Amino acid sequence: MPTYKIRGIDVDFPYEAYDCQLVYMEKVIESLQNKCNALLESPTGTGKTLCLLCATLAWRKSLGGFSTGKSERNSQSVVGTPSSQSSGSSLPTIVYTSRTHSQLRQVIQELKTSSYRPKMVILGSREQLCIHEEVRTLRGKAQSNACRFLCRKSAKRQCAHFSQTSAYVKQNPHLGDEPVDIEDLLKIGQQFGPCPYYISRELSKVVDILFAPYNYLIDPSYRKSLGIDWDSSVLIFDEAHNLEGICADAASFDLPAGLLTACISEAQSCIDLSITRRDTSSDKSQNPENYAILKALLLKLEKGIADVPIESSELGFTRPGPYIYELLANLNLTHDTATKLIDIIEEAAVLLEEDKQQKSQGTVCRLESIADILKLIFKDKNNAHATFYRVHVREGQSYAPDVLKGKAPRTLSWWCFNPGIAMEEFSKRGVGSIILTSGTLSPMESFAQELRLNFPVRLENPHVISSNQIWAGVVGVGPSGHSFNSSYRNRDSVEYKRELGNAIVNFARIVPDGLLVFFPSYYVLDKSIECWKSVDNTSSTTIWERISRYKKPVIEPRQSSLFPSAIQDYMAKLKDTSSSGAVFFAVCRGKVSEGLDFADQTGRAVIITGVPFPMRTDPKVRLKREFLDQQAASSRDNNKILTGEGWYGQQASRAVNQAVGRVIRHRHDYGAIIFCDERFSNANQQSQISLWIRPHLKCHSRFGDVIFTLSRFFRDGVFSSSTMLKSTVLSMSFQICQ
Repeated sequence: MPTYKIRGIDVDFPYEAYDCQLVYMEKVIESLQNKCNALLESPTGTGKTLCLLCATLAWRKSLGGFSTGKSERNSQSVVGTPSSQSSGSSLPTIVYTSRTHSQLRQVIQELKTSSYRPKMVILGSREQLCIHEEVRTLRGKAQSNACRFLCRKSAKRQCAHFSQTSAYVKQNPHLGDEPVDIEDLLKIGQQFGPCPYYISRELSKVVDILFAPYNYLIDPSYRKSLGIDWDSSVLIFDEAHNLEGICADAASFDLPAGLLTACISEAQSCIDLSITRRDTSSDKSQNPENYAILKALLLKLEKGIADVPIESSELGFTRPGPYIYELLANLNLTHDTATKLIDIIEEAAVLLEEDKQQKSQGTVCRLESIADILKLIFKDKNNAHATFYRVHVREGQSYAPDVLKGKAPRTLSWWCFNPGIAMEEFSKRGVGSIILTSGTLSPMESFAQELRLNFPVRLENPHVISSNQIWAGVVGVGPSGHSFNSSYRNRDSVEYKRELGNAIVNFARIVPDGLLVFFPSYYVLDKSIECWKSVDNTSSTTIWERISRYKKPVIEPRQSSLFPSAIQDYMAKLKDTSSSGAVFFAVCRGKVSEGLDFADQTGRAVIITGVPFPMRTDPKVRLKREFLDQQAASSRDNNKILTGEGWYGQQASRAVNQAVGRVIRHRHDYGAIIFCDERFSNANQQSQISLWIRPHLKCHSRFGDVIFTLSRFFRDGVFSSSTMLKSTVLSMSFQICQ
């Protein structure tokens, strides 16, 4: 196994490293040595994850040995309680996060290929790790409450798996010495009896590196439960391209009318339950008056939201963030009273859970969402964070009961427009380095500004592929010479949609195997396909039929529950020998564009049919732009402040970069990236495309040139391993379908 000396650190790497991998590892170590933050972009296929693991663990090993063979740092630790790691070790903990557990599973597989064996564990939810016969069938907060209820010392029926955990961890100090995944923890629980969920929590107190999804760090309640010594720790956010949105959403809330109604109903249930207990069993532990106060406050909040004057259903009602305190002051809700109300809600949650346990029901406690909202609003004594928020009340669609009342249901929102609020918590806790990395972070400057962090170390890495493995071009016109421009003014014209469809017919004929086509929105996708399926007087066949002649089509569903079957359909059609492949019609920011691997034959080309700007009329988008413009206007350094228009454009560019990153997924892969919109020929637009694509990008003024060069790319490339592919392309004529 090769060893590389990088900034004085010996880094063991499983393979001969490419130059871009050495540069990437150098940037990681620079960030760690200098205790500063890093923003690192490296395309998928460049070995980013393995480089990140090897560089980070080599640096950590240089500070002192790993904690393998240990089961505890603090012998007084009790299962399920936080334990500061500083009690037994001054060495920094590495917290490695990614968006999903499936992504973390891939990271752990990469760890197995390295020579490093730190003490490690992966954290999962109860939904993933619970093996209790009854509790594992529940979901969400209902499951969490049931688990806590059965793990209490005073519980009449204590969870047998929980009670075995502490002894099992002490008797097996080797746990976590070898890489373990969620499935491994489940096997331990099922085979030997201890609770996998609490095994992971116990191990998290002694590990060198901890793997978890983003929300374990960003969500305050999750973060508090980790019990990590944050001082000088290292936080890694892999696949961080969505981090700003995740941070903003975690700091915001929406309270729709339906949820508030359900909370009022639960408060009434608590009143009834506490009265029944008092009358039938002399149990006076629950005070019905507390729940009556809770219900009255919720009813008053419901009325307060209903009384808000909404003059325009399109614009809704908007006020600055601190207005939320004015609204709640009418309910006598302040920092002091909110704390008391949260306590009442927590008591209510336990009462409802006990009742559901007796009735063997497993519904979610909606009241806890009110407690979460209050914790968010009253998190700081001085309410300083409220300046980064906006209060918004909007009306939704009316349903029959609401129509009878003469009112549309309303949603109260408190939206955070400073994602840095979530990240600043780590600076306060003395975190050493925060490393954000992804294949698509560009444009970087806006990313850094949004998170309000200083990133002294930055990198935009090139790809490891050669120039003959990528075809990248801007296609400004279609087969008939009409311009491609999917702007709001043009996208609904029949001429544009037919021109785009005829272009896709040509690409489906030339591109072998899998073809991905991304639209700016579901609306444009649906309208385009509707047009292509309609009969045209100039042809005996529809555009859709001609596309289907070359590639079997699959359309990305709006419902996420249908997505797995759509992927299976696409893969099955790729294997169908009666056609030359399949085409997947999808949307930017959809599931196809996010984190899926279309390597080799599954994705030989990706077509971007427009610039996917966020919906301008969406109230959240409109208010975000206004917020950034106000921030820029009040700043002395206007050149470095992100404006609303700048943010708006860069959101579109980042969505494009994420979509085109679905193809060319490894060193020996190849493919084409086709931008079917003349706006991509603009220098500013191109400057926001990922750096690894830019050197290969060419603008074409004639569609015939596109067909000729693209055909030659697939015909004359260095990919002789696929004889069938070559013969297929050679047999294609250069005739343009119109």
